[in-house]
Amino acid sequence: MQIDLTFVPDTLDAVHVALASAIFLLILVQILLLTFVVIGLVRQGRKPDAAAMPTAVETRPAALVAEPPTRDVVMRPDVKAQAELSRLKDASPDSALQLLGLLQNEARFVDFVEENVTAYSDAEIGAAARVVHEGCRKVIRQHFELEPVRNEAESSRITVPKGFDAAALRLTGNIVGQPPFSGTLVHRGWRVSKVKLPKMAEGHDPKVIATAEVEL
Repeated sequence: MQIDLTFVPDTLDAVHVALASAIFLLILVQILLLTFVVIGLVRQGRKPDAAAMPTAVETRPAALVAEPPTRDVVMRPDVKAQAELSRLKDASPDSALQLLGLLQNEARFVDFVEENVTAYSDAEIGAAARVVHEGCRKVIRQHFELEPVRNEAESSRITVPKGFDAAALRLTGNIVGQPPFSGTLVHRGWRVSKVKLPKMAEGHDPKVIATAEVEL
């Protein structure tokens, strides 16, 4: 069957008039309903919801919207993240640089790490590592007092209670449910109980961890 697309009716019959009238009435009803919604929202003292209104509504960042005070405050994720960042503080690099200088002075730690060991045999690397190990151990024992986080023997079965310190004990393996947990102690962990770093002289540059040497 062929359809003549060039045919255009010259007159409107009753069916076309009825369809046009129905479309006009539907548009009029939608306008009236939208007007009632806007009036109701204005009376309630609220702005229209962006999803219900076709016009753009200016929104502020969630972190700047004030929440009414309540007894049990549940922090939203974005506010909680900002609170966590506000508790963080920049660590001073001076102590770290001082420790690195002590390791270099006693164990040639930086020299060992920066050395290209691919040209040496395993025996030569092992001999150098023994010297570095002895020097590092001397620095650690002289300037730090260490104690294990857990006093139980490694490979023993322990019970992790509810409310354990996640900063001192890390769970691995298949973690299902809520504590208390029962598991095997893989590593006892270490905790520094005392730090005894030497005082730095005024004017000393801690970034120079090893002075350059010139033989005359």
